[in-house]
Amino acid sequence: MANCAYCGTTIFLGGVTEGNERYCNQRCQQGGYVLKVSQQLPPHVLEQHVEEIFRGNCPKCNGPGPVDVYKIHQVWSALVLTRWTSTPQVSCRHCASKSQIGGVLFSLVLGWWGFPWGLILTPVQIGRNIAGMCKGEPSQPTGELRKLAQVNLGLQAIQQQQVRSNQPPPLRK
Repeated sequence: MANCAYCGTTIFLGGVTEGNERYCNQRCQQGGYVLKVSQQLPPHVLEQHVEEIFRGNCPKCNGPGPVDVYKIHQVWSALVLTRWTSTPQVSCRHCASKSQIGGVLFSLVLGWWGFPWGLILTPVQIGRNIAGMCKGEPSQPTGELRKLAQVNLGLQAIQQQQVRSNQPPPLRK
């Protein structure tokens, strides 16, 4: 068994291999490429970008930070079908708590209806949301926020490379 070089998920079967690295799928492979591009940038640029996001206004409510990455956990079931998700959200603590309360309510209403996984995963996802709500505001950016900022910078660098390569050559006199 291997772990995805981008998201860290355990890969049981399949996946995409590129050189010495293995990814869950093509989406993670593309994310890995973006991270490689971003690692070519000077470290102070990444630190400045992380601090701008962390100290900036919340993208959801436009209120004051600190802004970080929070996870909202949900489960939905219907007889023998159960679907569970953990969705990252970039926001302030207040907006994250509201979304996590929504995840608890969603799971309470729609999570129990599947056998056996709905009965097992509903309390797990509810507990994960409650644990997330009990955490206080972070005093410094988390690793998840750093990775998000790094991916963001990598995408910007790739877009700038594409713009430069598509520009016509300068006019000569």
